[in-house]
Amino acid sequence: MAFNLRGRSLLTLKDYTKEEINFLIDLSETLKKNKNAGIFPKNLENKNIALIFEKPSTRTRAAFTVACTDEGAHPEYLGKNDIQLGGKETIKDTARVLGRMFDGIEFRGFKHETVEKLAKWAGVPVWNGLTDQYHPTQILADFLTVKENFGKLKDIKFAYVGDGRNNMANSLMLGASKVGMDFKIVAPKKLHPDKNLVEEAKEFAKETGATITITDDVDNGTKGVQVIYTDVWASMGEEDVIPQRIELLEDYRVNMEMINNADDEVIFLHCLPSYHDDDTDMASKYPGIKEVTDEVFESKHSKVFDQAENRLHTIKAVMVATAGKQF
Repeated sequence: MAFNLRGRSLLTLKDYTKEEINFLIDLSETLKKNKNAGIFPKNLENKNIALIFEKPSTRTRAAFTVACTDEGAHPEYLGKNDIQLGGKETIKDTARVLGRMFDGIEFRGFKHETVEKLAKWAGVPVWNGLTDQYHPTQILADFLTVKENFGKLKDIKFAYVGDGRNNMANSLMLGASKVGMDFKIVAPKKLHPDKNLVEEAKEFAKETGATITITDDVDNGTKGVQVIYTDVWASMGEEDVIPQRIELLEDYRVNMEMINNADDEVIFLHCLPSYHDDDTDMASKYPGIKEVTDEVFESKHSKVFDQAENRLHTIKAVMVATAGKQF
């Protein structure tokens, strides 16, 4: 079933129904098959897309740029020093200017209220490429990867292990509650998610049959799960707390013991970048910072590069569905 999402923004998955999320996943599968077959319908032909980046990016920038190009659009990168956003010009005014010139706007930055203001005033679809609170385009890629491995999303046993308060934990919990997963956040009590957000997710879960569990028990939290997911222990801007995070999360590092405690067919996911070996400046400076062992990261269970590729196909689906000519 197709859904009319034309003109819609994507700021958080709170705003999308189970059916709409599944539609975007299905559309992602179709567009991925098309690309692999060399079929490019140019659903965004003659469209111009603004890509605003306050934070550096590899996957989000690359995915939006390639997705635009594949579908016939022109992507325009606007870095934090390229425009006046919030500096010499209000966000409201910038939104109204860009909305007159572009057919869609991606924003990746810090405050979630910035992307909300852009969406309120731009008059064109605005897509959240990451804020401190939410990362919805990443979740769509994660869920496409899960579906490719298990053929479904509903009732999947999914454990997020690590910092339970960051944008990935928040977004995965909301997404899982929307599609009916058995979802757990496994984190030390000091890093449990906001209680109000947990209650909000549990309300969504009542409609879909999802279950939401927050626990600090690693063994019980990962027992028999089909997906183990983690993220870095300190997000951008949190470098000063890395030593404390290492001490707090040492027992939550994803290792083969954790993998062996899960389902035999468990997959390991990570939004990347990851500290899994010694070949980064950060790992050299903080040897204990690794949130996953290299053994797990390079194992048959790891689907992180399928997941990274799926950023492209799911971002393409979001843009085609909300700003394209065909859907």
